Amino acid sequence: MRSLFRRLRDGLARTRAQLTDRMQEILYGRSLTQDVLDELEELLIAADVGVEATGRILHEIEDDPKRTSGDAAWAVGKVRAIMREILTRQPSDLVIADVPPTVMLVVGVNGTGKTTTIGKLAARFSAEGRDVLIGAADTFRAAADEQLEVWAERAKAQIVRHGRGADAASVAWDAVGAARSRRVDAVLIDTAGRLHTRSNLMEELRKIKRVIAKHDPSYPHETLLVLDATTGQNALAQARQFNDAIGITGIALTKLDSSAKGGIVIAIAEELGIPVKLVGVGETIDDLQDFDPDAFLDALFGLPAQ
Repeated sequence: MRSLFRRLRDGLARTRAQLTDRMQEILYGRSLTQDVLDELEELLIAADVGVEATGRILHEIEDDPKRTSGDAAWAVGKVRAIMREILTRQPSDLVIADVPPTVMLVVGVNGTGKTTTIGKLAARFSAEGRDVLIGAADTFRAAADEQLEVWAERAKAQIVRHGRGADAASVAWDAVGAARSRRVDAVLIDTAGRLHTRSNLMEELRKIKRVIAKHDPSYPHETLLVLDATTGQNALAQARQFNDAIGITGIALTKLDSSAKGGIVIAIAEELGIPVKLVGVGETIDDLQDFDPDAFLDALFGLPAQ
């Protein structure tokens, strides 16, 4: 079986080719003139590192006294160090409650891999010896219930569901109540992600959060937003909208293995201050990984697979 680092490194191959390999080409054998820095700026923007993070990186390079004597290796190391500072401002560990159940509300638009992420997370918790319950609160999309049923069976998780069109907040209330009464370790609540009624969706999510908190003011412990890395700046826009509406505590970034725009991890952390907590780098059940900033940067900057 491939190691976790090897899977991450393989998954970031497209981003590495687009970003760090090209960075080496731009910088190798050249002085860090303004023209070279302009090329670096264009590269970072193209890789979806984001305007604010790119501005920070260029500003810190320009202000560093070592710039005039620095070479390509120095510049690449400087970029990596700035990215690390951005990614480590907020803790990236999932919050696990001291007193069960840990309640996680999972949100995101349709097509991001939200339901699959819930299933993989449930399977991981189950493999760790935790009892898991899934709340099927996406009552708008019939296929969501069916997908969750399959994942619940694979993960040996319990599931609470109502009929199609049922009140989503009622499902969430019942799921958390069942988790408490059955002494379950973790409850994962799926939600709708339809785009064409966005304002209604956000109000529905706010209602779900209010209802969950009636069980205990500390609920939910995590509000995770699932984003598709291949959508680049659109993912950043989604993060901003969901965060403004309901407050996001962490990001689960899927499809990194299909994207040349993994730089969006940096943009989200810099512009919104929301930590990436999970990354998906493949199709198998164990390709959903905890986000480790150092492992991410090692893989992105081409360290050999362990």
